Amino acid sequence: MASLSGCGLGTAGGYVPGAQLAGPLRDVKPLDGVSVAVGSKNFSENILLGKMALILLKSDGADITDLTNIPGSASARQAHLEGQIDAMWEYTGTGWITYLGHDKPIKDPHKQYVAVRDEDLRANDLVWLPPAPMNNTYGFAVTQQVAKKYHITKLSQLKDVPVKERTFCVESEFANRPDGLNGMLKTYDVPQGKSDGVPQGNIQTYQTGAVYDATASGKCNFGEVFTTDGRIVSLNLEVLEDDRQYFPNFNVSFVVNKDLVDQHPQIKELLAPVTAKLTNKVLLKLNAQIDVDGREPADVAHDWLQQEGFIE
Repeated sequence: MASLSGCGLGTAGGYVPGAQLAGPLRDVKPLDGVSVAVGSKNFSENILLGKMALILLKSDGADITDLTNIPGSASARQAHLEGQIDAMWEYTGTGWITYLGHDKPIKDPHKQYVAVRDEDLRANDLVWLPPAPMNNTYGFAVTQQVAKKYHITKLSQLKDVPVKERTFCVESEFANRPDGLNGMLKTYDVPQGKSDGVPQGNIQTYQTGAVYDATASGKCNFGEVFTTDGRIVSLNLEVLEDDRQYFPNFNVSFVVNKDLVDQHPQIKELLAPVTAKLTNKVLLKLNAQIDVDGREPADVAHDWLQQEGFIE
């Protein structure tokens, strides 16, 4: 395996708690002496998931290398393609659109997964293990007060909100991308820039992350969010249902180099029951422990795996 340092990729390195496998993982065949380098991107959820995989692999006897916290999707993907990392968690929508170059997402989550799995295996010898139920996609959130005032639980009800109250806080990228705000508003019958839709003056743009506080403090009624971001919980926001399925599916899957998983198929057994437990509700709580409470991702990962009976 090549060194990441030669490519200038910064990583979190090092801290991976030790444990013993328990419950449904107790009888997984040991990976004694097998070298596995796990990477991740440099945001809390992906680092958290990377640490979970590292803890599981280490607990099963593998010689692990922690290469989590690689800056950016492009760098992480390149490291994986070049074999500098052996495995990482990836999102189906990112794989399909960003990596494999398709213009349109597939609306059915399972079909989207199958399409990514099959094409990436053929093209790059990467194996996408069965995905988690969680879906870290775009969404729009409101305060509890706004939800009650306008009786709104889903995006198709935007047209029932008075025009002057259709105020939006969004990131600048989302405001300008063709599959972002403009397409969403058109899909939900309140077109951008129209006097009977969403007038341009109703839209405010913010830096990444600032949207959450702006929405919670009432600077707008509808804020663009990522649906597993822990700040949704801490600020008591409610995510509206994307009932016309405008946004792509971003279910997460553990992606492993084919040679490694062919030689050591027990990696599938090790990850499967853990992946199945990763719902939006779970990730919201775990991400909040990192982004709101300031805990280390490795500690959050270890404690959750222990609470769920996967390690002891």
